[in-house]
Amino acid sequence: MKILIISDEESRFLWDFFDRDRLSDVELIISAGDLHVDYLSFLVTMMPVPLFYVRGNHDKRFANRPPLGCDSLEDTVRVFGGLRIGGLGGCMSGNPDGEFEFDERGMSKRVDKLLRKSHGKLDIFVSHAPAEGLGDGDDFFHKGFACYRRLLDKAKPQAHVYGHVHKSYGVEPPTSYNDTRLFNACGYKIIEI
Repeated sequence: MKILIISDEESRFLWDFFDRDRLSDVELIISAGDLHVDYLSFLVTMMPVPLFYVRGNHDKRFANRPPLGCDSLEDTVRVFGGLRIGGLGGCMSGNPDGEFEFDERGMSKRVDKLLRKSHGKLDIFVSHAPAEGLGDGDDFFHKGFACYRRLLDKAKPQAHVYGHVHKSYGVEPPTSYNDTRLFNACGYKIIEI
C-alpha cells in the first residue's frame, strides 16, 4: 500500500501545485502533526482516500475546528486495508499540559493504553515526536520519548511515522530500529507498506 506521510511543513508541491495524477496510486494519507487545518481538509478533498492524523504541539486550534473529512488517531487504533494503525500526538515538555505536551511519565501512560487497545500489535505507529535516540533532537523540547521504544519493542510495527524534528535541524535519523522502519514525515514522503 502506498501512503502519503506529511508533517510540520505545508508543501507547495501538494498545496499550490497539486496534481492528482502524480498521487493517483496513494491509498492513504497520514499526518504526524503541526499542519494547518485547511491543508489537511484540502488534501482529503482533493484525494479520494482517508486521512488519519495525530496532533502536534502547535495544533491547539484543532480543539475548536478539527480538519474536515479527516480521522484522528489520538490514543486509538484504526484498521485500514488490513493494517492496524495507532497514534499518539504531542511532544516532550518540562511543563506538560496533558493535551499537546507531556513528560515521560504522562506519555508512558498513553503508551500503555494504546498497547492495550491494540492488543500489543500494530502495523504502523504514528506519533508527532520521535522515539528517544531514533531521530530526536539535542534540545529538551525535541527530545524523543523513551516509552516509544518500549511500544516499538512490544507492538513490533512495520513502520513508525513521526514529525516534529524538521530536516533543517540537521538531525540524521536512523532508517530502522529492530524490524521497524522509521520515517520522519516533515514535509512529505510517499512510503510503501
